[in-house]
Amino acid sequence: MTAVAEPVAPPLPEPGLVTRARWSVSDTMTIARRNLLVWMRVPAYIVFTIIQPIMFVLMFRYVFGGAIPIHGTSYVEFLMPGILGQTAAFACFGTAIALAQELQKGVIDRLRSMPMSRSAVLAGRLVADTARIIVTIVIIVGIGYAVGFRFINGVIPAIGMVLLAIVFALAFCCIAAYTGLAIGDEESVQAFGLIWLFPLTFVSSAFVPIYTMPGWLQAFANNQPVTYTINAMRALAIGPASHQPLGPNLLKSLAWLIGIFVVFVPLSVRAYKRAS
Repeated sequence: MTAVAEPVAPPLPEPGLVTRARWSVSDTMTIARRNLLVWMRVPAYIVFTIIQPIMFVLMFRYVFGGAIPIHGTSYVEFLMPGILGQTAAFACFGTAIALAQELQKGVIDRLRSMPMSRSAVLAGRLVADTARIIVTIVIIVGIGYAVGFRFINGVIPAIGMVLLAIVFALAFCCIAAYTGLAIGDEESVQAFGLIWLFPLTFVSSAFVPIYTMPGWLQAFANNQPVTYTINAMRALAIGPASHQPLGPNLLKSLAWLIGIFVVFVPLSVRAYKRAS
């Protein structure tokens, strides 16, 4: 008897660019949904992103506010853009800690072994971080209004300030994504985050005018991304009362943020590929 060869099915055609993009978006949103569920169920993330900035608002407004004179405006008007800038910067703690935890527990290895888009893990993290940051900023603005803050420069500049805060937070989340994946240990990531975040946020124009600092410290405070971003946010929020020109501060802030994205997005992707 002669064997009859079974017909071989022709290979399936490669999916087109549109189909692959649709799959990538779907995978990204699935990962983002997962990350948001984790965020809502882990109290430590909520403390870092919501409760801590509320404590800063109340503490600086009612404990230090009466002792810090601000020319041309009230301290609460000066304070709130600084609090939003600090909150946006500190939002990256959640990114770094979550990625370090997932790396330690092998979650990232399992996700990379699944038939899903390679970019979905990092892109989903950034989408979830964006949603988390928006919720946090809305809450902080509401707390600010409760303690006397007002957007006195109009609605459009207020929206611009919020958008700038979101972009600023995402830039710092890219730095945090790289450090979380490169270091890979939760406790070390937290310690390292304190080392670089606290000097940048506190040695800036966030809480006090820079001219009140020692001369040797003013050189650093006047030329770093947090100061430029907060000065731009303050100019958008309260206009001329901020005594800060919007154009130069906004351009320098965007230049810093674009530089951070250009440097740390590829570094984060590289760290993700090497993580194991």
